[in-house]
Amino acid sequence: MSFTRRDLGKLALASLPASRLMARPDSKWGGVQIGLNVPYSLHGLPGTADDILADMIKLNLSAAELRLQPVEAFLGAPPPFAPPRAGRNAPTPEQEAARIAGNENLRKWRLAQSMDGFQRFRKKYEDSGVLIEIVKYDNIDKFTDDEVDYCFQVAKNLGAKAISCEIPLSQTKRLGAFAEKHKTLVGYHGHTNINSPEAFAKPESWETAFSYSKYNGANIDLGHFTAANNVSPAAFLERYHDRITHVHIKDKKMNNGANFPFGQGDTDIRGILQMMQKKRYPWQGTIEFEYKVPEGSDVMTEIAKCVAYCKAALT
Repeated sequence: MSFTRRDLGKLALASLPASRLMARPDSKWGGVQIGLNVPYSLHGLPGTADDILADMIKLNLSAAELRLQPVEAFLGAPPPFAPPRAGRNAPTPEQEAARIAGNENLRKWRLAQSMDGFQRFRKKYEDSGVLIEIVKYDNIDKFTDDEVDYCFQVAKNLGAKAISCEIPLSQTKRLGAFAEKHKTLVGYHGHTNINSPEAFAKPESWETAFSYSKYNGANIDLGHFTAANNVSPAAFLERYHDRITHVHIKDKKMNNGANFPFGQGDTDIRGILQMMQKKRYPWQGTIEFEYKVPEGSDVMTEIAKCVAYCKAALT
């Protein structure tokens, strides 16, 4: 069954009534949980914990891959040091000292936390109907051992099934040992660089990480995998279904092509969602919104179209 842009537009508009703000969201269709990578996907919109939750409810999305930053900010963490923008001069000695001091202040704050605050945060989201199924960590490979332990404890107390990150392949042996200690899968996110031995793009990269720890897993980005390998990730997902933490849903062209609205690229989104449904795979299908917003539209309307596309594929 195919869907025109007009069909998806109608479905998207239907998914954004004012009453959605009061209703509990439900985006588990045909046994497949659809979620959103937040706040990343909400480009240009306020990214506080409350704003994210309100947007999730409005979009009728009942599961999230949530970055750590809005959680810690909600709980009163000191703000991270803001480095100079890319393309500017190297940091001055004063800026480098500020970065080190900022990281140390945040580390001390983290290690002083009880897990009660994270449990309250989880309740806040779950009471509104949104599950935090994956917690995303930036630069976790640069954290001290006690901070890495903190990350796994936070994820458990937020109700997450797994954590996700983007780190060099050589660092996955260390993180895999922590994952084994905490008995929590780590999903390594892939992009399109098939030439770097440190990058996740080729199937062999994940297979190497798998060999380091039984808790090293894969967060397969359907679009990136298709664009980098010029083949659908379906066979990889089937073969390693017990190592998949979640999939990122986006549509890209092969041969490192651009991002497109769902249904216009080469990524077999519908086929993979239906495979997940048929085989009852438990992983979240996480929308990662990246294509350019068309003139006259906005981010929320376009994400709603993505949600509608996934729902139509599963119902």
